[in-house]
Amino acid sequence: MGNNTIRLTIKDGKTFTATLADNSSADALIELLSKGDVTVEMEDYGNMEKVGPLGTSLPRNDRQTSTGPGDIILYQGKYLVIYYSTNSWNFTRIGKIDNADGAQLKSALGNGDVTVTLSLDK
Repeated sequence: MGNNTIRLTIKDGKTFTATLADNSSADALIELLSKGDVTVEMEDYGNMEKVGPLGTSLPRNDRQTSTGPGDIILYQGKYLVIYYSTNSWNFTRIGKIDNADGAQLKSALGNGDVTVTLSLDK
């Protein structure tokens, strides 16, 4: 597809870009976003991540993965997860937010629920 960068816009907050992984899950996300932006209502989980339903299922490429701040993960094929801390689990890496550390992400994402809109980085 050529373009492997997406934009994440946090409601009332910052905008980040993310570089996508090279797998069928990321390809399917690009295909989904080519039809329009996707807004995900996310909630905090475990004081390490924000998680929310994509509203559709994407192909899974699950494998044991250790995450760090900025990692974007597909969980169970239908949940989008943005990490601001570390974890290790069996899930699909979709991409990584560019140029942001854990403290910046935690600050931007806030303490409670957050709305994040995904779009193609044009």
